[in-house]
Parts: sequence; C-alpha cells; structure tokens
Amino acid sequence: MNSDLVTIIGGSGQIGRQLVRELISRGKRVRVAVRHPSDARPILTSGTAGQISIVQANIRDDTSILAALDGSDTAINLVGVLRNGGNQTLDALHHLGAARVARLAAIAKLPKLVHVSALGARADSRSQYSRSKAAGEAAALGEYPALTIVRPNVVFGPDDHFFNRFGGLAKMSPVLPIIVRSLSDQDGPLFQPIFVGDVAVALAEIIDRADCAGSIFELSGPETFSMREILERVNEYTGRDRMLVPVLNSLAAFGATFLQMVPFVPISRDEFRMLEIDTVASEDFPGLAELGVLPTSVDSVVPAYLARYRRARAAVA
Repeated sequence: MNSDLVTIIGGSGQIGRQLVRELISRGKRVRVAVRHPSDARPILTSGTAGQISIVQANIRDDTSILAALDGSDTAINLVGVLRNGGNQTLDALHHLGAARVARLAAIAKLPKLVHVSALGARADSRSQYSRSKAAGEAAALGEYPALTIVRPNVVFGPDDHFFNRFGGLAKMSPVLPIIVRSLSDQDGPLFQPIFVGDVAVALAEIIDRADCAGSIFELSGPETFSMREILERVNEYTGRDRMLVPVLNSLAAFGATFLQMVPFVPISRDEFRMLEIDTVASEDFPGLAELGVLPTSVDSVVPAYLARYRRARAAVA
C-alpha cells in the first residue's frame, strides 16, 4: 500500500463506489466524505483494514469539508443530484458547493483537486441542472486554478438512473416515449453512454498522472445512440415489444410540470429540457483514449442488469 490519501466527497453513489474499488486496487488509502456515513458503510468491505475510512461531511458546511480535506493528497468532488430537494438544491450543491470545496482546497494547499461535472454543462442552457453544473465549473476554477474538470456522458451500470429508468417504464407501460425536438424528428437526441467502471478507471488515471492538472476531460462511451435506438435496446434487453411513440419535448415538459410532484414520475420538467440538445463529446477535449482507457460497450453490460425487468415466464408443469 502506498501513502497517498484520496478524499472522495460524495462517494456513496454509483461512481463513488466504483472509484473506491479502483483506487484501493492501486494501493491508495481512501477517505469517503458523505452526509450520511451509514450510506457508505458497505464500501468498507472493499479494502483491507485501515485502507478505507468514512467521515461525515456536508458540502454546504465549511468546517466539515475542511476536516475531510485535512492531510489529503488528492480530493475528488462527486456531489450531484438530478433535481432540487429541500436544502439539497442544484445551485447549492453544483454551484455553491463546488466553489466551497475549491476554496477550502486552496486554503488547505491541497496538491490536486478533481471536479466531476457533466457533459452538456452550459451557462446558456434552458436546463437548471446544466446551468448549475456550468456555474460550478467556473466558480471552482476561479478558486483553484489548477483544477481538473471531468465531464462524463450519461453513465450506465447496474445502479444507473438511465437504462434502469427506461427498463422500469417498459415493465409498467405499453408505450415508450421518444422525446423529439420537432415534428420532423423521429429519433430524438443523441447519447454516448459510458460505463461506470470506465469512469472510475479514468478518474484513477487522472489522479495518478501529473500532467492532468488544469485540464478538462470529456468522457464518453464508444457508441452513439439516438433515443429511439436506446429504447429499442431496452425492448430487446427486457424481452418486451413496447410501442415507441415520438413525443414533442415541449409537450412532454409541459405535462411534467404537473406530474413531477408524483413520486414515481420517471422524469422531471428540467430533465426534459436537458434532452433539447445532443449529449456527445467534443473533439476539443481529451477523453478515454488520451487516458489509455479501453471503453466498454452497452451490449456487454446492460442486458445482464435489465434482466430484472423481463416478463416472468410461466412455470412449466
């Protein structure tokens, strides 16, 4: 085991859990800083005694974040939510929280800071999520100029909120909506989904390499899919034949205004706004190839975990 200590702020989510496994496989010590330590306790079984520690920290609180950063060689900010919820708002976490972590990292003279944003982060986006991510990037960079920014595409894996969401919808509904931007668009926006394991390896490489400071990485998978093609795969993987129906984004977003108060609604109005643009990587920024990471295909991973949404077969006498 080497002496490097990596603090992961917000490390109990799907990327955080995978990253912990990757870092400990490289012999690093990992400190997982989360609001609710009980959520991260299963992570402790991934490493040897003393290799992983869990501390309580709230990205809205200076004292707890500064304590989490103490003695660290690297910190990674993974905090993120898809929609507002109480005090955990998009602006409080993605913008003000990112700025706080960067400011305190500078005060603590932290050698390396990595900020995980999102592909599609834009200050002029109609989506509050995307605007808050862009504001967080700018604010954090202003506080910590050597910041490394990582923008993953839509992340897939056993615990994702992408394929699982559509798989659950296919289980309940006879129709799967293709959210389109115009009447002439029958296929919907484009995505380049990336496997959570590839994101973790990429982040670990960024930590290990000295030449990544101050860089921006856009991480995408090896394939580009339209929303129609995503839903066709959901049908295939779940053994169903749901009707694919194009729905204008503007109409879907209007309906979500009223439905988003229902707990099981699959998508919010703001998320519909995120679907107004393609989520594809730019050639202007390095990605998996520059980090030496071989990408994982959707077909090699997703069918296994979407099997839970398949129609149960009748028992054979």
